[in-house]
Amino acid sequence: MFATLKTIFAGQAARNTEQVRNHYALDLIDQKIRETDQGLSAAKTSLAALIQRHRAERTQANSLTKRIDDLMERARSAMDKGLDDLVTESAEAVADMENELARRTETLERLDRKISSLRLKVEKAQRRMIDLRQGAISAKAIRAEQNASKAVASALPGGPAKEAQDLIDSILGSENTDDLADIFEEIDEGLTHRTLEDRLGANGCGKATKTSAADVLAKLKS
Repeated sequence: MFATLKTIFAGQAARNTEQVRNHYALDLIDQKIRETDQGLSAAKTSLAALIQRHRAERTQANSLTKRIDDLMERARSAMDKGLDDLVTESAEAVADMENELARRTETLERLDRKISSLRLKVEKAQRRMIDLRQGAISAKAIRAEQNASKAVASALPGGPAKEAQDLIDSILGSENTDDLADIFEEIDEGLTHRTLEDRLGANGCGKATKTSAADVLAKLKS
């Protein structure tokens, strides 16, 4: 029993949640788009930082390469002059710089992979963002159409239009009631044969039941 009630309450809660989501759907869409846009902006910032670091590493690597080439040229000149101490010192310095260059080269390769991966994600997110905004525009247009349809529906039978029609019918009905009263009177007269007496009297068969225009003219002439 309790399990059944729990299921019923859970179902009702789910329906209520769905109704709330539908009611505030456009607001939720705008909020999710803002959140997506914030995430996209953060991704772009990260990408920019990676690119900036890559450029700095590339600058350092190029500088090391130039220093190594220059120092090697000087070490050859010192070797030609028999300056063995300087040659040895130059060799040690070149070795250190080449090791540093190797590390920076590895860093550049790693940054290249990260930049390529993140760039693809940003481009995909950017396309998704465009689709979301276009979808939001369509959703708002559909909701506006739905609201307009509801407004029209409220003016159709069952709404203000029906109330107006009922008032019109009540006024017209009062006129029809007068007509019906006359018709009922005619029917009653027919049922009591009163109309037969009127017709006989009008044709000179007995005393007339109603004064006619001829009677009035006769009185005037006399």
